[in-house]
Amino acid sequence: MSDAASTVEGSEIALDADWNAAYIDGEWRRLEGRERIDVTNPSTGEVITQVPAASRDDVDEAFAAAKEAQVEWEDTSLEARASVVRNVAKLLEEYEDEVREILAAEGGSAKSKQDIEWGGSVSFGYDAAQYAYRADGRHAQSQIPGKENIVERKPVGVVGVISPWNVPLKLSFRAVAPAIATGNSVVLKPAEDTSISGGLLLARLFEEAGLPDGVLNVVPGEGATAGDQAASHPDCDVMAFTGSTRAGRIVGKNVVDHFGFPALELGGNNPHVVLEDADLDKAVDAGTFGSFWNQGQVCISINRHIVHEDVYDEYAERLAERAKELKVGNPVGDDDVVVGPIINESQRDQMMEYVEETVEAGGEVLAGGEADGLFVEPTVITNVTNDMAAACNEHFGPIVPVIPFSDDEEAVEIANDTEYGLAGSVHSGDLGRARDVADQIDVGMMHVNDQTVNVEPHMPFGGMKESGIGRYNGEYIIDEFTEVKWTSVQREDRGYPF
Repeated sequence: MSDAASTVEGSEIALDADWNAAYIDGEWRRLEGRERIDVTNPSTGEVITQVPAASRDDVDEAFAAAKEAQVEWEDTSLEARASVVRNVAKLLEEYEDEVREILAAEGGSAKSKQDIEWGGSVSFGYDAAQYAYRADGRHAQSQIPGKENIVERKPVGVVGVISPWNVPLKLSFRAVAPAIATGNSVVLKPAEDTSISGGLLLARLFEEAGLPDGVLNVVPGEGATAGDQAASHPDCDVMAFTGSTRAGRIVGKNVVDHFGFPALELGGNNPHVVLEDADLDKAVDAGTFGSFWNQGQVCISINRHIVHEDVYDEYAERLAERAKELKVGNPVGDDDVVVGPIINESQRDQMMEYVEETVEAGGEVLAGGEADGLFVEPTVITNVTNDMAAACNEHFGPIVPVIPFSDDEEAVEIANDTEYGLAGSVHSGDLGRARDVADQIDVGMMHVNDQTVNVEPHMPFGGMKESGIGRYNGEYIIDEFTEVKWTSVQREDRGYPF
């Protein structure tokens, strides 16, 4: 332990607990002498706590601990590994009220968002516990007489995780749990805005669940320091990064430089296509949820509503009415709030700039369009073309640009006219037609007669084009967190040509 690191006693799980530490090699280290990062309630501006900004040396210590602990953890029984992950899922259930309070206060999560993030994390934990058993190999025939082929899956070693602020608990857990279940150790760098729910909370849950020291290490800090050092570290065998495409390029280059694998889940500009024969009640319901859940601060939220010109006006007007009905406010203690605060001023300013530029270019605001502090009104904009700011950029807010089209070919063209390819949805009364359109849209995840915010723990999660590399969940993340080793055994004498 470094000279500048005193320890924190206790491991209480509560919003007002002492979170002012990093977690390295099983110790809660105060990291005295480091700068502090304010963790703020975006609804009120109140500072919840401070956490240390880990240095490059701190990150190095975390990787050293992880590398040493991984050797023994890999040799731990499959059931022991599965049991730890399963215990974390049980603890999430036990601490439901405390976890929900942290999500609401730190991330501005409304109840509907808490339901999905907390509930999804619980179900994912139980599923991920089984990955210990699912990372299996096989025997195969050989073209050489008397030879046996054995294909095994081995842990990659140390998995680095850099997680985002928008769904911090779930998006950290979806990488940490599979990595640990498959015999790897982890160094986790959570987003600065959500250092508790995105990192330190998981450290305390895994600690209580019985995870050995050093297998999980959490180093809060700045992306340009702790994040870059984690991605660049030679002992980082896989870097699981979720965030913007801009940051993902930097992370990817850093990890590839030492031949680590970049598992990158990046940005999206997700289309919601409504054909003229769609059930508008269902399309509007889906569009409302897919755009405004978590204030639109989701990589898979609907970014563009692409609507046939015959139903365009009715769809936009009905969506605007729904937007006006949504309650905006502080979600702490108020389960009726649907739209909480934007995470910080920078995010708010960027999305409001997109709205302003879109209006200047000819867009018409049917609902919302204003911000009060970090609370942005649910906003619907019509007369939008695909090149306007709110449509061509990932706005990451409660903003609905509605774009008209005249036929299916044009709808596909508009949907694909983006560098991203993460998620999409298509609504039609004719499922065959909907599938035809859906199949032509270049995304990694497509949903017919639904909306884009869908995650299932056994289904591949990831995108095409500049939306990332690799897939999360189930067998797909097992592939990324394990390496394949081929061993052949010659059981009979073999003849050679010389």
